Amino acid sequence: MLAIQFGWVGRQLLSMIVPVCTNVMMAVSLCLIVGFLGELTLGHAAFMSVGAYSGALVSMNLPLPGWLSLAVGLVVGGVVAALAGVIIGVPVLRLRGDYLAIVTLGFGEIIKSVFNTLGITGGASGLSGIPLMTTYRNFTLVFILTLIVVVVVSNLVKSRQGRAICAIRDNYIAAEAAGIKVSKYKVMAFVISAFFAGVAGVVYAHNISILKPGNFDYNTSIEILVMVVLGGMGSIRGSIIAAVILTLLPELLRGVADYRMLVYSIVLIVMMLFNNSKFKEKLMARRQAAKVSKEA
Repeated sequence: MLAIQFGWVGRQLLSMIVPVCTNVMMAVSLCLIVGFLGELTLGHAAFMSVGAYSGALVSMNLPLPGWLSLAVGLVVGGVVAALAGVIIGVPVLRLRGDYLAIVTLGFGEIIKSVFNTLGITGGASGLSGIPLMTTYRNFTLVFILTLIVVVVVSNLVKSRQGRAICAIRDNYIAAEAAGIKVSKYKVMAFVISAFFAGVAGVVYAHNISILKPGNFDYNTSIEILVMVVLGGMGSIRGSIIAAVILTLLPELLRGVADYRMLVYSIVLIVMMLFNNSKFKEKLMARRQAAKVSKEA
C-alpha cells in the first residue's frame, strides 16, 4: 500500500496486485477443502464464476450508490456461491477421492455451459459494463477482504470445528467412530470455501469489467489447485506464498516471451522437488528445534 501511495510500483505490477489478492483468496479457500478436509475438488472455479456473475448483476442493476452496491454484490455473490456449494455438496460429498474430483470437474463444466446459454449473463460474448470498483486504486478494500478470508479460515482451522475437519482428513473411520458427524463437517467446509470463492469472484469481476464463461474453465481450477499443492497441503501460509509467486511469475517473465512457459514450468518442478526434499525437512527440523529452545 505504501509502494502504491508513493509510486514505487510500475504499471505492470500495479495491474497484478488485485489478481494476486484474488488468487490468495481462492487458494486459501480451496486449502480448506483440499488441505484440511483432505478431499480433491476440481470445480472451485465454478463457485468463483457463480459469485462473479451474481455479484456483478446485482451491482449493475441495483439503484444504489457505488460502494453500497458493491457491498451488496459481495454479500450476494458469496451467498449464492455458498448455496451452490450446498446444492452440489450434500449429494456429492458422499463420494471420495477420484470420484469426487470427477464429479466436481463435471459440475464446473455444467456451470460454464449454463452461463454460455443464459441471456442475462451475456452468453458466450460475456457480461460487460461492470463498474470498476476493485482496481488497484481501491486496493485498500481488496486487501481488507483478503485479510478477512485468511483470518477467518485460519481461526476456523484452529477451532473445535476445524479440529473435527482435520480429524476427518487424518482418519475418516476413526473420526466417525469418535462421534464426529462427518457429513455435517464436510458440507460446512465445502460451503465456507464456496462462499469465499464467490467473494473472490465478485472482486475479480469488478476489477476486469467484463466476464466470459471461458475465464472459469477447468484450467482455472487446476491453477488454484496447483497453488494449494505447491504451498504445502494444509498450509495457509504456503498457499498464500504460492499464490503470490504463481500469479506474478508469468508477468515477470514476459521479457522472455518465447521461453516464458518453459521457465514457469521449470520453476514449478523445482519448487515441488524442494517441497519434498530432505533439505526442506532438515530446515523445518532446525527451525522447530530453534523454536523449542527459544520457548525453553
